[in-house]
Amino acid sequence: MDQLTYGNINDRVVSSMEPPGRSWMVSMVLILGALSMGLFAWAVQIRHGLEYSGINHPIAWGVYITNFVFWIGIGHAGTLISAVLYLVRAPFRNSIYRASEAMTVFAVMTAGMFPLIHLGRVWFAYWLLPYPNQRELWVNFKSPLLWDVFAISTYMSVSIAFFVLGMIPDLAAVRDESKGIKRFLYGIPALWFRGTNHQWLHYMRGYLLFAAIATPLVFSVHSIVSWDFAMSSLPGWHSTIFAPYFVAGAIFSGCAMVLTIMIPLRVAFPGFKEIIKVKDLEGMAKMIIFTSLIVTYAYVVEFFIAYYSGAQYERAMFWFRPFGEMNPYFWLMVACNCIVPLTLFVKRIRTNIPALFIIALLVNVGMWLERFVIVGTSLAHGFAPFAWGSYQIEWAEIWITIGSFGFFFMWFFIFVKVTPSIAIAEMKEKLKPPLRR
Repeated sequence: MDQLTYGNINDRVVSSMEPPGRSWMVSMVLILGALSMGLFAWAVQIRHGLEYSGINHPIAWGVYITNFVFWIGIGHAGTLISAVLYLVRAPFRNSIYRASEAMTVFAVMTAGMFPLIHLGRVWFAYWLLPYPNQRELWVNFKSPLLWDVFAISTYMSVSIAFFVLGMIPDLAAVRDESKGIKRFLYGIPALWFRGTNHQWLHYMRGYLLFAAIATPLVFSVHSIVSWDFAMSSLPGWHSTIFAPYFVAGAIFSGCAMVLTIMIPLRVAFPGFKEIIKVKDLEGMAKMIIFTSLIVTYAYVVEFFIAYYSGAQYERAMFWFRPFGEMNPYFWLMVACNCIVPLTLFVKRIRTNIPALFIIALLVNVGMWLERFVIVGTSLAHGFAPFAWGSYQIEWAEIWITIGSFGFFFMWFFIFVKVTPSIAIAEMKEKLKPPLRR
């Protein structure tokens, strides 16, 4: 590979935006097929009701709320990498933060669908919004479910603004490399950015301000999502550890998803191998180790609190999780989230690209199962034994879940071909400036 220069960074990123080839087309057909099946399953569910899902008494939440929390968690890594790691000047963020920011926006878009899907009667979704009406109905501001509406809409708007702001210099670079109508189209979102000292000064100040604003959102939004559970009185849910526990889990799963999308991106475009370096992926692997240890600690503390509290309902719940009828999900969760990431302590493994990809996939599986275990077990075994129940995942839920991945990857595939998936300006900052002759 040639040594990176200002010019060939532009060339490699712009070449990735060329018209899609056969492999992109085949992948998109598969993605749209998954999305279509998800839409079909949702249409059947709307036509016949939630009887086509596994939701039943007493389990009023299920796969859909699991997916909601999972996708919100995925969206946290992008903001963490682009904002928090920017403030601490982490060296491995430059090559991966643009794609992770896009991942944040698309993941939050995907998560936003699941409260509507879970609602069943989706045409009543506007009842979630506080607005004056003739029926004198008002939303319950004491409900953490309403807090979600405000937290996630705020997070979504700030993430989009941060994402678009960061792309301005790169869109200007693509504009200057393009001709004809493409030059005009990329010039519009580039906002006449010419790279003058005055423009760079204001741009860097604005970007720093947005990074400072977005940083608290990393910790606040998923804390509010955790309060959906912690504010209830159910055994296994009513716990003060949920906020830090959910935040660590969100960053954990989000970092794994970053590896899941960046490794194939690196393979699909050979010119990216010198940009997305192994040491950058190794930096994400180290973050996975760190957050995995926090999540493991939270698992242990949960069981200790249940034992030490002396509350018989809590003890029964945390006995049911590893030894009840849903125990396969629990033990697979422990294996994926607590044991598999420990292999990353070995440098040979965390610098091995195929091994990193497999570990990232397993972490994503484990974190989905974690949310499913939390949702299902507490609702299945509440306070009254006569009201206990069980949960069986139905075909509509499976296809809607697969369709959500199709929705997410559809937007990501479009993003890769329409906008720069690598931060051109920040990659150039890492290079030594060319010498004048």
